[in-house]
Amino acid sequence: MATSLKLSVCWRFALPCLIGDNFTRTGGAFLFYQQRRHKKKRSNRIPSWQVKQMESQTETGLTFQNEAFLEKVIHHQYESVLKSPLKEEPWERGIWTKEPRTLRTGVLALKLGIIPQWTKDGTKIYTTLLQVLDNHVISYKSPREAASLVSMPPYHSNKYGVAVVGALGSDPRQFTPEYNALFEKTGLPPKKKLGRFYVTPNAAIQPGTPLTCMHFRVGDYVDVQAKTIDRGFQGVIKRWGMKGLPASHGVTKAHRRMGSIGGRPNRAAFKKGKKMPGHMGNDIVMLLGLKIWRINTKYNILYVSGPNVPGPVHGFVRVMDTGLHYKMNIANPPPMPTCYAEDLPEEISEDLFDEDLFQFSSPSITYSESDK
Repeated sequence: MATSLKLSVCWRFALPCLIGDNFTRTGGAFLFYQQRRHKKKRSNRIPSWQVKQMESQTETGLTFQNEAFLEKVIHHQYESVLKSPLKEEPWERGIWTKEPRTLRTGVLALKLGIIPQWTKDGTKIYTTLLQVLDNHVISYKSPREAASLVSMPPYHSNKYGVAVVGALGSDPRQFTPEYNALFEKTGLPPKKKLGRFYVTPNAAIQPGTPLTCMHFRVGDYVDVQAKTIDRGFQGVIKRWGMKGLPASHGVTKAHRRMGSIGGRPNRAAFKKGKKMPGHMGNDIVMLLGLKIWRINTKYNILYVSGPNVPGPVHGFVRVMDTGLHYKMNIANPPPMPTCYAEDLPEEISEDLFDEDLFQFSSPSITYSESDK
């Protein structure tokens, strides 16, 4: 891993007067050389403050009758909650504003795959299918409450609230009691995936509120964030798309190597950030300004532009309103804080298309009376 020596100054007024090889005292400060990393350090270690999710031991020795009885009890416990998850009256809705910019909560979608679509002028475009599956708001913290969180950035304190969204309710027997306790207040079944979104106070959303694909509209632009597929250690050809060395003419056992790394004349080193072999993937990547071309209201599917949405198939993706100012629909702001059931018309089409997208139920060629 590429490292360098960075000259740092540490101001300490209550330190003993120590002079050695590693640091030198000048006045009230200490000048020392600190090792600095230029590459990202990936770690899959769970933070200490995060609650353990999955249960290591499962119930064994249950008969089919006992298993069916437990499933019936669990279904009966959460059946009434899923129909009406709000235990209190809905909160008062806020008004969307441009300055300061309103931040609504996002959703957790399941990546299904890629499918082509065609515009009315015949242009072929690729879209990624994202299914908003069983999303509910688990908890909400005001900006004052969120400021005390360990993982809250200091520049977001007292400015944004935090909304925790869960997706895909599962059997509570699969999770630990500590993890199930997170859902006792709302009464919802434990979710397989949790996500946290920053929310402005005017977009505060009540815990227990369901989130569907109608949280967005056709023609809106969204930002998509997910963790890329972990490829492990890869060479420069697969990782960076380099050409490699010639295939013949004296090249021996070096066809897929990168060649010269371009050493500097003043010292025996190379430029920082040089593309070299290393770990590929497992990075959190965000794509900005993806257009929603089509919405399927029956299965809660968003057709988002682009075939390069990060993450594997059947992986969870974070979908939120775009942060690009030139792609915001200021004239027609989105529903605040989300789209409720009473906001929808009595009869809604199963598929909602963008005005520029071709529908296969429409005729592809039309003739006028003069053409006959």
